Amino acid sequence: MTPIIILTLVLCWQAVLTGYAFTLAGNAADEGVRAGTAVPRAERYAACQRAALEDLSSAWRAGATVDDCGGTGTVTADVSLRVPVLFPGTIAFPVTVHGHAGTVEEVKR
Repeated sequence: MTPIIILTLVLCWQAVLTGYAFTLAGNAADEGVRAGTAVPRAERYAACQRAALEDLSSAWRAGATVDDCGGTGTVTADVSLRVPVLFPGTIAFPVTVHGHAGTVEEVKR
C-alpha cells in the first residue's frame, strides 16, 4: 500500500507544480504588459521582457521565454514556462505552459 500512497502524493505534487506554472506564466505576462505600456514603442520589447522575467526565481527563469511584447493600439505579451519534474530547477517535462496578457496602449505625448 505504501508505494501507491507515495505515487499518489507524487502525482498530486506534479499537478500542483503544473498549476503553479500556469499562475507564474500569467503573472509574468501581466507584469510584462504593464511595463510595456509605460515606455515608448522602441523600448517596449526590452522593458516588457525585463519586467516579465524579473519576479521569476532563477529556477523558473531558466526555462522561460517571452514573446510578442508589442502591438499597436494594444500591448500584448506571451510568456512560456517549462513544467519541471517534481522540483523547479531540475529536469523539465516536454510540456510548456503559456500565459497571455494584453492591455490598451497608453497615449504618449
